[in-house]
Amino acid sequence: AEIRSTGWTIWEPDDRRTIAVRVGFPALTDYTFLSNANMNFGFTTVVNGSIHSNGGIRFDGTTDSWVRSAMDRYQYQPGQWRNGVWGSGHPASFWQFPVPNIDFFSITADLAALQDLADNGGRHLSQSNEEGWHIVFRGAVYDLYKVTSRGCHSGQIRRLRPNGITWYWAGTNYCYDIGTEAPPDSTNNPIPANGAIFIDDDVWVSGVVDGRVTIGAGAISGQQPYHQIYVNDNLTLAAHGSDDVIGLLAQGDVVIPYDAPNNMIIEAAMLAQFGTIYHPYYDNSIKNSLTVFGSQIYYQTGGVKYVNGWGNVVSGFTNTAYSYDANLRYYPPPAFPVGNTYELISWEEVL
Repeated sequence: AEIRSTGWTIWEPDDRRTIAVRVGFPALTDYTFLSNANMNFGFTTVVNGSIHSNGGIRFDGTTDSWVRSAMDRYQYQPGQWRNGVWGSGHPASFWQFPVPNIDFFSITADLAALQDLADNGGRHLSQSNEEGWHIVFRGAVYDLYKVTSRGCHSGQIRRLRPNGITWYWAGTNYCYDIGTEAPPDSTNNPIPANGAIFIDDDVWVSGVVDGRVTIGAGAISGQQPYHQIYVNDNLTLAAHGSDDVIGLLAQGDVVIPYDAPNNMIIEAAMLAQFGTIYHPYYDNSIKNSLTVFGSQIYYQTGGVKYVNGWGNVVSGFTNTAYSYDANLRYYPPPAFPVGNTYELISWEEVL
């Protein structure tokens, strides 16, 4: 909101001055990371922006802002108790614990609000009756596909056969990739004026966004199994520091699947309401880098890299860099949670 006030003195009524003040509700996207669960940051992780966890934080990376935990001590592993924030990362002067707990249920976005926006000027996609929908942004428009089958890949773990020589897989299949999809259901769809797209199904999202949009995936009933959002390729803004904003709001998880690029970029505010944001532990799959420009808010423990006892990455993204998008503080995506107290953004004298 902008407030303008004009004043003058009794003695100089024609000599007027006008002050313009901008105020706004700060968004929870003000955090680079906001989590309700324990968090781990590896040696090859760089974080620009603040971190808050209601759980404990092992921090072995590098940061330029606060690393805050609501825990004084927590159980890192059975029989191992650690400080709320600990590790070999730096600078340790930015570590703070314990700090007040953030009520996660009070800040998670209401998918019903996004659904209402989608039903009133936005786009509401019902169930695909297949595996889900695939949205590919191309600037101010997007193409829509129906995913007809999934690609599956084995996760951890491999076990040694009794012969002591050969290995076999004994883990989980993750079917999070696009196997096949039908020809475009529609093309050149404009991003809705209110920026709301609600999907009552799973959805894959990628492309370049020129505009302001939130993709929400959730069951209208609100019951499990929760719908997921899969970021299967780069998802970027047409321009930084502009009115371009991307929001991903999943009732369940936000997942980076197996077929993601070797050097991946995600420029979005991501919120997993009852799940997490993660790249699964895939067997014998190591990618080079993941760069996230935006915010990550999630309820359960997540992660995009997995290390062994020596700190070596054995699955996931070796190099990870996370940067805060200052544009999100007072210009969050549609239906994302905000505070309830106005804060001063700027003031200036105007003619």
